Amino acid sequence: MRIAQVAPLAESVPPKLYGGTERVVSWLTEELVEQGHDVTLFASGDSETSAELVRAVPEGLRLRGIRDHTASLLVMLEEVRRRASSFDVIHFHVDLLQFPTFRNSPTPCLTTLHGRLDLPDFHAVYHAFPEMPLVSISNNQRLPLPNANWLANIQHGLPKGPTPNGVHSRDYLAFLGRIAPEKRPDRAIEIAKRTGIPLKIAAKVDPADQDYFNHVIRPQLDHPLIDFIGEIGDHEKPDFLGNAIAVLFPIDWPEPFGLVMIEAMREGTPTIAWRRGSVPEVMDDGVTGFIVESVDEAVLAVRMCVNLDRKAVRQRFEKRFTSTRMASNYVAEYEQLAEQSPTNPNHRRLDYDVSPPRPIIAAITPPAGASPPSVHRCVP
Repeated sequence: MRIAQVAPLAESVPPKLYGGTERVVSWLTEELVEQGHDVTLFASGDSETSAELVRAVPEGLRLRGIRDHTASLLVMLEEVRRRASSFDVIHFHVDLLQFPTFRNSPTPCLTTLHGRLDLPDFHAVYHAFPEMPLVSISNNQRLPLPNANWLANIQHGLPKGPTPNGVHSRDYLAFLGRIAPEKRPDRAIEIAKRTGIPLKIAAKVDPADQDYFNHVIRPQLDHPLIDFIGEIGDHEKPDFLGNAIAVLFPIDWPEPFGLVMIEAMREGTPTIAWRRGSVPEVMDDGVTGFIVESVDEAVLAVRMCVNLDRKAVRQRFEKRFTSTRMASNYVAEYEQLAEQSPTNPNHRRLDYDVSPPRPIIAAITPPAGASPPSVHRCVP
């Protein structure tokens, strides 16, 4: 198939350092090429891929210090629109901005939603554009929008990589990700102190979270058990995760997926995770780690992790979370969309099950002496 992958522009594909969505886009793109598909990747110019690369901006915008990506994304989407007829399917990873332009596109489109959906700010958009097929990355992610046009639920997957050799020190706990209130690195620090086991924190600090880092986390880093490393890249993760007794995932928000958990699985390392968001869908409690609901439970789980079979952790990864499995699931959806495309002579109309949106009521203030206004209903 001729497939377009449209990535965010915050990071390169794959990212130089931190970056979740761009990392997934890279794994998916490379696996689709490996499977013989003709793939075009729309991304930043410093991306590295075996697909055809369309350079939307010279380099990832975050590391350039650019915080508002709207203008760059709109320019990229116009280029996607211009080339749309060259593809059998267009796969977006950029949330919402493409909806107005591609709602009537003769080329089938789908959008994977990579972020949280529990905040109501953007719900109206999914009602306004019900013809846009969506892919979730966990069933929990869907809960705030159960009647959206869900095409499929496809969990993320990673390249297999080499089998862990088992020669690891395993003498510390690991925290990988972002320093943010919802990620709760403070819980990880407390667990380390209560168990007496060193904690290594490999995480980035976004500008939005700088105050939290400065006032809540930084004062706790001056402790002999705590080692703040900062951001690390993919090449550093195997050793960082593989040498850990366990990875701590003490989240306090509805995590849509949580790549950290499957990255740890690939290295055979168990994860101790809070029962929030996608965690019960990704983790096999008692096999790939432990699902907990308090710091007390997490402290006990640290002691229990030494009894887990790390080969079984890796085997569960190979069964459930490889990029090969992820790409094959997406190809099945691409083919279904292509069959239903208006440009396909065997096209079958899609009947979407979407709850009708609530009307937006706008009252217009009349000039002095005029009759009271009528109510205008704008129904998407």
